[in-house]
Amino acid sequence: MRLTSDFVVSALVRRVEGEGAYATVARRGDNTAGAIFVLVDGLEGEVALYGPAPPQMDDEPLPADAALTGNRLFAVIPLEPEPTRAAADEALQRQMRFDPDVWVVDIEDRHMRAFVPVVAN
Repeated sequence: MRLTSDFVVSALVRRVEGEGAYATVARRGDNTAGAIFVLVDGLEGEVALYGPAPPQMDDEPLPADAALTGNRLFAVIPLEPEPTRAAADEALQRQMRFDPDVWVVDIEDRHMRAFVPVVAN
């Protein structure tokens, strides 16, 4: 059984705050199956954006922390022309035009931790 998006987001926010960073739900999506995007702001101009990873091959092992997100995996979303807050906001706007049911979790963390399992693209 797959964990619902609202459950995963709630657990993510608790995990972030438990690790001493700050998280807020910037956008609520579909409670059951909305895609989750994570925007990490390092508070000194650094940002990174993570979104749903492409499906993994069945023979590839899941990362150790995948259970924390109900086996949802994330991948880095390249930000062009450079990784700025404006570029991240534009990438999210494009995604929301395509799928209005997305969740956006905004994390402020000086260590630039995503707190989700990230796989290589």
